[in-house]
Amino acid sequence: GAISQRAGRFELANGGTLLLDEIGEISPAFQAKLLRVLQEGELERVGGTRTLTVDVRLICATNKDLEAAVVKGEFRADLYYRINVVPIMLPPLRERPGDIRRLAKAFLQRFNRENHRDLDFAPSALDLISQCYFPGNVRELENCVRRTATLARSTTVATSDFACQNSQCLSSRLWKGADLPPGSNAREELARGNRMPVALPPLPSTRIGGAEGEVLPVQACDPNDPAYPAA
Repeated sequence: GAISQRAGRFELANGGTLLLDEIGEISPAFQAKLLRVLQEGELERVGGTRTLTVDVRLICATNKDLEAAVVKGEFRADLYYRINVVPIMLPPLRERPGDIRRLAKAFLQRFNRENHRDLDFAPSALDLISQCYFPGNVRELENCVRRTATLARSTTVATSDFACQNSQCLSSRLWKGADLPPGSNAREELARGNRMPVALPPLPSTRIGGAEGEVLPVQACDPNDPAYPAA
């Protein structure tokens, strides 16, 4: 059991707002506990015996169809109706291409600040990225920008710097139907955020500046390689 007590998220958020991300992935046991907090406004700390009262405004986020999960018995119906007060549907990034340009510029500016660089997009590069399909949404877009900025050959990010131009972008290849086995539903699985076992070509080596201008060879890592270090 717990050997010390400390305030949990709900207690810390008392009188304020708490965001619960990926609400559709919580266990049945936690669903029951969450329902009690929402219905009665009460909880106990882990290892504690005293009942605490909390008043928290809750925001829940998920990319899962909770109504379907209720039908399948994966999500409690009473909890669903409790949290489904003011639903806000955020369209996927591919359905709001106007946001891609603004977000890409913002991510590149952040990269510049963090790495003391002064990169900018060529107009054609922004045109290209605005047409891309991002099943991973904003997170995938940010990773795309950071990778491209890291490997950029000059201070202007060009279309040739993008991995999708060299068939090294997994999402791009799957969406275009490359390397898909007969009868594969990879596009649908990718849209749901599931990983697909598709072989990618070896990533190219690049060179970056080291200490005091030293040039270091860098080989991009393949996480499927048995030699890839575990996190």
